[in-house]
Amino acid sequence: MTEALTGSHDAVKIGIVSISDRASTGVYEDKGLPALQDWLGRALHNPIQFEARLIPDEQATISATLIELVNAGCSLVLTTGGTGPALRDVTPEATLAVAHKEMPGFGEQMRQISLKFVPTAILSRQVAVIRDQSLIINLPGQPKAIAETLEGLKGADGAQIVPGIFAAVPYCIDLIGGPYLETRDEVCKAFRPKNAIRVPTA
Repeated sequence: MTEALTGSHDAVKIGIVSISDRASTGVYEDKGLPALQDWLGRALHNPIQFEARLIPDEQATISATLIELVNAGCSLVLTTGGTGPALRDVTPEATLAVAHKEMPGFGEQMRQISLKFVPTAILSRQVAVIRDQSLIINLPGQPKAIAETLEGLKGADGAQIVPGIFAAVPYCIDLIGGPYLETRDEVCKAFRPKNAIRVPTA
């Protein structure tokens, strides 16, 4: 690969979608998109092109937006909001409707992380799926919960107590033919089998 020979970081296009009736109509300021953009910018060495969308809790709109972002070449699409049991929370249904493969381990781990903080984590219904060569993940709605879910839990000494879900994202994207994502270890250390690690060259 040319990238392996040069040691350069692959460029990546990432879709970020905040789903909220009130934020999308200007009732209050959206905090989901800035939180996602900030965390990804801190976590990745890769040059990132963001495709940001702020949309209401409408299932058809959510599904159409996800398809649009996948078709636009986003290797990763992260959504925030609309994953609880409330009547207007339909993000998981909209995500599953466009899935080619389900990735249940992501949702299981997100709930395990959140349960360390609040017992109501069992009410969350986040899912993750693959569509074509894109990984789509539903995240919680609050900026603090977004960071906790992606990074996991660390002790006072910085040691990882519970792995965050993003540790598995780069290798998943490798497996579906996407760019090679390189994380900053101090934020989130990606895990890959030894034979999947790209050795940088001088």
